[in-house]
Amino acid sequence: MSIAAALNDVMDSHDASPSAFAEHLPVEWIEAATGLSAQATIRRRRLPSDMVLWLTIGMAFFRDEPISEVARKLNICANGLANDELLAPSALSQARQRLGDEPSEWLFKKSAGHWGAERYPDDDWHGLQLFAVDGALFRTPETPELRAHFGSGNTSSERQTPFPMLRLVALMNVRSHIIMNAAISPYRRGEVPLAATFTDALPDNSVTLLDKGFFSANLLLNISTEGHNRHWLLPERSRLSYTVVESYAEGDRLLEMKVSAQARKANPELPAYWRARAVTYQVGEQEKTVLTSLPAKQYSAHQVATLYHQRWEIELGFRDIKSSMQGNAITLRSKKVGLIYQELWGLLLGYNLIRREASQAAVENGHSPQEISFKFAYQFIATQLISMAGAVSPGNTGKRLAALRGSVATLFIEKRPRPSRPRAVKISKTRYPVNRNAAPLK
Repeated sequence: MSIAAALNDVMDSHDASPSAFAEHLPVEWIEAATGLSAQATIRRRRLPSDMVLWLTIGMAFFRDEPISEVARKLNICANGLANDELLAPSALSQARQRLGDEPSEWLFKKSAGHWGAERYPDDDWHGLQLFAVDGALFRTPETPELRAHFGSGNTSSERQTPFPMLRLVALMNVRSHIIMNAAISPYRRGEVPLAATFTDALPDNSVTLLDKGFFSANLLLNISTEGHNRHWLLPERSRLSYTVVESYAEGDRLLEMKVSAQARKANPELPAYWRARAVTYQVGEQEKTVLTSLPAKQYSAHQVATLYHQRWEIELGFRDIKSSMQGNAITLRSKKVGLIYQELWGLLLGYNLIRREASQAAVENGHSPQEISFKFAYQFIATQLISMAGAVSPGNTGKRLAALRGSVATLFIEKRPRPSRPRAVKISKTRYPVNRNAAPLK
């Protein structure tokens, strides 16, 4: 089946069923997640919790559709076809509020912990699994409730940014692009405290790549000391004060740095000084330095220098979420605090479902998970599985998945080196419409 034919079939499809993803999300996980609902009830509602949980995932796949239309596509009801009264926006909103955000969060973290640690052929780096940590921002609709809870960034004036903002920090498997763990909070909380909440999820024999904004003795020492053979790597921050303890080779040194008084006050168990290896290398005419816990006896300076570029894989993952799944609509659709969290956890869970299915399809076709185009895999695999599952009995789901994985060979892309471009400051967005045909000011 060609991609064009598959996408045409998707557009012509009718009812759907979440059973297509039962292979990835066992019913035991769904039941355990819905049991966490603050308003769990023994009574089987016409909009039961498990179906509403699937609705939050379906919202991630049909970003441009009204929620009532998403519910109709998924046939979200206990028995038979859903009617207009059942699918009214108020009924769906009440059902989502009964469910709360805890089930979506629990199901995401339960599945992510399993999928993110899965091994694929040739997915390690000199015997170590690769992970990356980074943050992203999402914005919410402008309401007093959301503004009070999430807050937003300040501008050069006293005026705040146009939309309330929330912060996401994620831990991603660099090879499969599956998000292994994540933390969500209002804008005011920093990335480092959020990352510290899930460093214990890092497996042994791994190296974690971070941006320079995560430079924290407490965070980095926890990564390298809490597990077995766990390492980290990040760029050197500007104006770093240090003492050279040992020089391994030109551009390869062992540094000693003082732990700040603020960090030791927050964690009295931190030492007064800590050490890190610094590797300096040339990129064009620029000189760059990365800090790492990787020992010089086992990993050469060249291996360390080339490794950091793998961190851009997590940026690609965020791009896939915001661009391919959200259609560049970075404003979430919910208008209640709990529903915002629920929606974002559902978005992350939906992203992981696509990534895991794409990764397994890649392996079955003899490719690396990184070589598959997420955009086309999202359209070809995810939308088919959801939109066309209504015409396929649950017993044939396994055959359907196998057929899709066999047809996905056309979705692979050739990995090309990322072009080196200097960082640029983008113009901030304004809340006011822009008249692009207006005459220039004189």
